[in-house]
Amino acid sequence: MDLIQIFKTPNPIIGVVHLLPLPTSPRWGGSLKAVIDRAEQEAVALASGGVDGIIVENFFDAPFTKDQVDPSVISSMSLIVQRLMQMVTIPIGINVLRNDAQSAMAIATCTQAQFIRVNVLTGVMATDQGLIEGRAHELLRYRRELGSDVKILADVLVKHARPLSSPNLTVAVQDTIERGLADAIILSGWATGSPPDLEDLELAKTAANDTPVFIGSGADWENISTLMQAADGVIACSSLKRRGRRDQPVDPIRVSRFVEAARRSAAAKVELQSVSSVKLHS
Repeated sequence: MDLIQIFKTPNPIIGVVHLLPLPTSPRWGGSLKAVIDRAEQEAVALASGGVDGIIVENFFDAPFTKDQVDPSVISSMSLIVQRLMQMVTIPIGINVLRNDAQSAMAIATCTQAQFIRVNVLTGVMATDQGLIEGRAHELLRYRRELGSDVKILADVLVKHARPLSSPNLTVAVQDTIERGLADAIILSGWATGSPPDLEDLELAKTAANDTPVFIGSGADWENISTLMQAADGVIACSSLKRRGRRDQPVDPIRVSRFVEAARRSAAAKVELQSVSSVKLHS
């Protein structure tokens, strides 16, 4: 996956738009306009704050279905993504929770979004929705059938879940890339808002070889300089919201502060690599 081609940077910062409850979800409020208005405000706040991409996610639809979502969710998300594309120029991705990767691929392909996030691409995870099985074979064949070039960012040992097989991170990363054909991998902490362990990030990066590795949760302006030393990009959400609370809207000031810290970290990383390269060849 060529990060520069998609995001115009080798170290992309991706913000998340958490959609308010959609039709058929338990907390659906009855007004799609209210959902769209909030999504537009958050997308503009993220873009103006300097992020390189956005993921649109049906986060407030909990409790989630583990497999296919209702058609009204797909319709709503397609409409919302199309509206957001008229308001921001940065790449947009889709995550249909809990694990409806085929719907995400359909939405992304039809709206010309550039990527999707898949929580469980390979393996079997025990979650609060029950056992979720990766369906990489179905997703990859579906992408080919659609004639799509939408990229797949896949979580490895995803948050809010436990693997049924041995939780060997190196093997999980290699399987997700080599057997699941993920275009990039995502490593999170155990839950929303918790960061991955630095040693785990380093292990994942080594196992991934040339495949990009994204930080999937828990990044803030205090820890990003450390975490980015072992990753290619970051997906940020909770730390970009008012008071750092995920139920609050995006705060443009917090976005700018995070982006500035992440950019400094990426620049320092490049400088360190340049110095190391000079020493190696001298």
